[in-house]
Amino acid sequence: MTTKVNGDIQATWTAFKQDQSNQELRNRLIERYFPLVRFNAERVWAKLPDGVDLNDLISAGVFGLMDAIEAFDMERGVKFETYCVPRIRGAMLDELRTMDWVPRLVRSKASKLEAARKQVEASVGRPPTDRELADKMEMSLDEFEKMKSEASAVGLVSLNKKWYETDSSKDVREVDIVEDQKGEDPTFGIQKRDVMRLVTKGLNRN
Repeated sequence: MTTKVNGDIQATWTAFKQDQSNQELRNRLIERYFPLVRFNAERVWAKLPDGVDLNDLISAGVFGLMDAIEAFDMERGVKFETYCVPRIRGAMLDELRTMDWVPRLVRSKASKLEAARKQVEASVGRPPTDRELADKMEMSLDEFEKMKSEASAVGLVSLNKKWYETDSSKDVREVDIVEDQKGEDPTFGIQKRDVMRLVTKGLNRN
């Protein structure tokens, strides 16, 4: 069984899998799938409070894409776009955890929201509505919606661990990304320059 990729990129995939040290082929694949990185970075970024740089997410996502390209098994019959998205998002969320970007106030709001949710649920015997939670926390529904949106960012980062724990295949391990960020791989500097070139090129298209 062969992978479900478009015919125009099939030859590039085949050549790269025969020689994964070929940087030109790798970069060609990165450019081909870069829009997926941009799309997912914007979706993650939209859920975050101010202070997080979209370009940081894009850069992290490109490293996730690189990992996915190197680990992708063409014989598994899996569409690459489906295969790589969890790794792209996982790399972005891993970057957020490494940055420890979540402000203390946001963490506090998340804790208060969770405490209120448990209290109301215990009282009414079912998951509470937003209105019930807003009343419990003595705030307007608009204020509550804003607080819930900010607090959801804390849960967003916690999803990162699940990408690794629920994937039984041989691909991305959390330690691999941490090691890359430390620059222990002698090719890291070259890869980083390539990534920044691709990111800049992708941003300039818009």
